[in-house]
Amino acid sequence: MISVLHAAKVLLRGGVIAYPTEGVFGLGCLPDDQQALRRLLNIKRRDAAKGLIVIAANAGQFEGWIDLPKGRSLPEPDPDYPVTWIVPPGTKASPMLRGQHTSLAVRITSNPVAKALCLAAESPLVSTSANLSGKPTARNRFVLHRQFANVVDYIVPGDCGPSSGPSEIRDFISGKILRPRVQ
Repeated sequence: MISVLHAAKVLLRGGVIAYPTEGVFGLGCLPDDQQALRRLLNIKRRDAAKGLIVIAANAGQFEGWIDLPKGRSLPEPDPDYPVTWIVPPGTKASPMLRGQHTSLAVRITSNPVAKALCLAAESPLVSTSANLSGKPTARNRFVLHRQFANVVDYIVPGDCGPSSGPSEIRDFISGKILRPRVQ
């Protein structure tokens, strides 16, 4: 728990962290910190036009970040089958998060460490896979430390899971699967 509280302090000071998610390690920062977002994109060597995923501990943390149709809400997460939803953005969702898209990618996380981070920071978090753009994602701590220990502000201890690989991506309005679950 001390590591999660330390990570939250790093995030609140504008830091970039690496941390476990449902299926892979992620790189993250606070979604409203433009300087941290630019730094994260530089670390990852990611084209800003691609956009980023934002995770939260619960649907309430997405208030202002997403604008769902009246009467609809994000489904509760399935720990064994994480889904990232493409949703209409709210007023807090900057173009830096959306990239070239008119929508925002979000997921309610079921990973206990990622969930604790969102709660400790009292904010959703950016969650992009821990890899250099176009390279394989770090799926174990050894690779994560080798690639990112010198470029992020903190690596949060913990295990990925319970899934094995990046989440499925699905359009919230149509239900269409845009990226099948990767294992």
